[in-house]
Amino acid sequence: MSSTHNQGLLLADQWRDYALLDCGDGLKLEQWGPVLTARPDPQVIWPKRLPDLWKKADAVYQRSEKGGGAWTFHRKLPPSWPLAFRALTFQIRPTGFKHMGLFPEQAVNWDWLMARCRTAPKPARVLNLFGYTGGATVAAASVGATVCHVDAAAGMVDWCRDNARLSGLADAPIRYIVDDCLAFVAREIRRQSRYEGLIMDPPSFGRGKRGEIWKLEDQLWCLLCECRKLLADRPSFALVNAYTASLSPVVLSNMVSDAWGDALPRVYGGEVGLPVRNDARVLPCGIFCRAES
Repeated sequence: MSSTHNQGLLLADQWRDYALLDCGDGLKLEQWGPVLTARPDPQVIWPKRLPDLWKKADAVYQRSEKGGGAWTFHRKLPPSWPLAFRALTFQIRPTGFKHMGLFPEQAVNWDWLMARCRTAPKPARVLNLFGYTGGATVAAASVGATVCHVDAAAGMVDWCRDNARLSGLADAPIRYIVDDCLAFVAREIRRQSRYEGLIMDPPSFGRGKRGEIWKLEDQLWCLLCECRKLLADRPSFALVNAYTASLSPVVLSNMVSDAWGDALPRVYGGEVGLPVRNDARVLPCGIFCRAES
């Protein structure tokens, strides 16, 4: 019998190279090592507190009324630069879709993943679906896990490989797979592959190469059920992240408990967030659900 509970809000407050300096008027002001950026965030509906500090931004992402947006640079930036978290190093650069190649709020989950991989049966086999640039992949590999990293975008998979190299993990047992995650899961089931750890960070909405539409609320349950077939006989952990505003941590935990609770009975969810430096405010940045044996 599985049990679920809400863990509330977990803060990614162990950064040294990154900081959220202020947020307001639909924007967040962030320090990425030597670079200061201003980017949109739809949840920031309160006013700025430090307006003079915003004038120092090196790069500002501005949305277009027609959709999308573009960066305005106030000084010449390097093509990319390193950002460290504990013993990990990530490559940072502004992308055309406002991201910087890293979700810093996920650092609180990386710490949990590393702890779980250390105590999992060795060698722990971990599957990371929708792996993006590989923050979770690199974290798991850094403590000895064997990781399969899957993302449909070749550029993101290459970025993950670069992050592994920067973190001293160029020769770590990481499989880099460019593929549709649902299709890959189906093939892994046929191959009877099994994993002690499962990570997924599915998008709220997306389109496949053949025009397939992914909508989290409609397809997450099916994905969870299929992934249950990939769990080892004695799995150790699973992590699901979501950024869909209409989905609560309780709903996500209920789904994970129903799909995986027989194998991973300890299920709990909550929010992840970033503290504003020198301020009592917190910026919520999505929800999570963790499951443990």
